[in-house]
Amino acid sequence: MLAPGKLVHEEAASFWNRYLYFVGIRQQNDQLRQELDAAKDELSRLRENASEVERLRRLLSMTPPGEWTRLGARIISHRLGPNAALETFLIDKGSASGVAPNTPVVSPDGVVGRVLRISPSAATVLLITDPNSRIPVVSQKNRTQGILKGEGPSRELSLQYVAQGAPIEEGEILVTSGLEEIFPKGLPVARVTSVGRSGASLFQLVTAAPLFVPQQLEEAALLFRGAPVIPAAQPDGSGQPAPEQPPFPTKSGKLPKTPAAIAPTTRQGTTPPPAPAQTPAAPAKPAPAPAVKAAPPPAAVQSGQPEKKGREAGAEAGADHKKRRKPSRPEGQ
Repeated sequence: MLAPGKLVHEEAASFWNRYLYFVGIRQQNDQLRQELDAAKDELSRLRENASEVERLRRLLSMTPPGEWTRLGARIISHRLGPNAALETFLIDKGSASGVAPNTPVVSPDGVVGRVLRISPSAATVLLITDPNSRIPVVSQKNRTQGILKGEGPSRELSLQYVAQGAPIEEGEILVTSGLEEIFPKGLPVARVTSVGRSGASLFQLVTAAPLFVPQQLEEAALLFRGAPVIPAAQPDGSGQPAPEQPPFPTKSGKLPKTPAAIAPTTRQGTTPPPAPAQTPAAPAKPAPAPAVKAAPPPAAVQSGQPEKKGREAGAEAGADHKKRRKPSRPEGQ
């Protein structure tokens, strides 16, 4: 028989042990939950990386035709939907990478569109679903030609100018014909979904669906005829070619009229042409002596009035002298 005190002690010890056990289980449970969340995040990241690797693998497996080369690009912005003025998206390649207007843009599934506007580091791509897009195509099986036109968001493409009686079938793939010299020949563009006939029209009513989903595009490839032309880098970082500088001014401050006015540089290892013979300079003439100013006349001569008074006085004195020398006649003679 246990003593009452020992029984209470054992019950308290058992309760404390159970408490510590449950606390440890809770801590272990919290730790396992954190590890599970980290494993889920890692699994999501690995799945995303695997999906990106698969997309890039498909993009790299696409071989450009003939003399065309390929450049990968990421889509950084979408502008799609009924409220958008144009069916476009933005890519992270621009004129600094050699991109120019009308550069073809493709995906592993087929043609996406063409470059509409460019900047040094980005470019706007016009999709084939836009109403402003028109591509000459040919059916892959029956070789029937037409113009594939976009009809806007969430609408199928229309194949125009297919004559009545021209052979074309549903499910047929439309490829580029290469007539406009923007897209290379033979690229898949769309699949024919319906073929109708109208008695009042000279052409068949043919619709087609694009081979890609615009909302699911994340990467694309740009095609260049040969290597892309990359402009020289400028100090301002714009990537635009520097404007042509005018020829340097001459010593007189005037620009030379022709490039011949600029002296050509001599190549290394060649003797420069002899300089033209210089004619001896004529001896310098002595400078003329400075003119000496004449001394001013005396004040009496300059004024003229004192000389006149002296002459009058002399004339009066001579008259008085003659009167004195004249003899007086005697009275009566």
